[in-house]
Amino acid sequence: MLGIGKFLAKNPKVRKNLFLATKASGVRTPEEMEKRLATSLKRMNTDYIDLYFGLQQCSNPAWLTEELRMWAESAKKRKLIRHFGITTHQNLAIVLAAAARIPQIDAIMTPYNFYLAQDTELQVAIDACHKAGIGLIAMKTQGMGQRIKTEADKKLTEHFLQRGFTEGQAKIKLVLEDKRFSSACVGMKNVSILNSNVAAAFDKTKLTQADREVFSQYTKATCDGYCAGCADICNSALADVPYVNDIMRYLMYYNSYGEQSEARRLFAQIPADVRNKLLNMDYSLAQARCPQRLPISELIAEAVSKLA
Repeated sequence: MLGIGKFLAKNPKVRKNLFLATKASGVRTPEEMEKRLATSLKRMNTDYIDLYFGLQQCSNPAWLTEELRMWAESAKKRKLIRHFGITTHQNLAIVLAAAARIPQIDAIMTPYNFYLAQDTELQVAIDACHKAGIGLIAMKTQGMGQRIKTEADKKLTEHFLQRGFTEGQAKIKLVLEDKRFSSACVGMKNVSILNSNVAAAFDKTKLTQADREVFSQYTKATCDGYCAGCADICNSALADVPYVNDIMRYLMYYNSYGEQSEARRLFAQIPADVRNKLLNMDYSLAQARCPQRLPISELIAEAVSKLA
């Protein structure tokens, strides 16, 4: 953000050619959004933000309050922002369905990938957002799970290499070919990955029905290693440990993203009294309710071993 500010301070005339987006991490109230927005405007040396994700990681429709809607409308009228958006990681279907009914919301960044494409309730919510004219931005497009790669991963990789692109490129194609999504936000740690992602976006080769069937088969074979973010299900079964979905995500960062330090940092933010009883909880009810059939008890033990 500071780098953008330095650039615009030297090149103010190019601002009109840029589309700037930023988010307010960890805030809930309009007062906090206003304060965070003022900080962003100052840091980036600009009078307005094109897309402001004022509510991040929204997991409960109750957070979409009337006060929030009024603030978003006010910020637009004051020309501090052009568009208002939210992001979500958990309880995707219910959050998107609620957001589709709010005219002040212009964009939503949400996980979407070949796993989540199988969720019929989520599909209905996505349709509602698209019909409402909300710009959808897909993240977590690679569908990384908590588990180490298996023989099924090898088969997936080999299939798409024979088609002329990597499995990662195929996953991006799957999302971008869904016209309900305006764009995809994909992690790029180096220039090689950047070039690969750009190539996938510009390549005109379409996925075939056979390709989609390969994804479907892979999904069925590996769904017990992917957390779909339905936190309410876990929380209803584990009221004393309302962090299971977060822990699954942190373990994914550790195992699949190679972000061990970040995973440990986030895990350490869970209250100590919760962390201390993780290995003594009975997760059988949560496992029974999990639509992905995750071996939650086993994964929690793995997370404690690696992240504590």
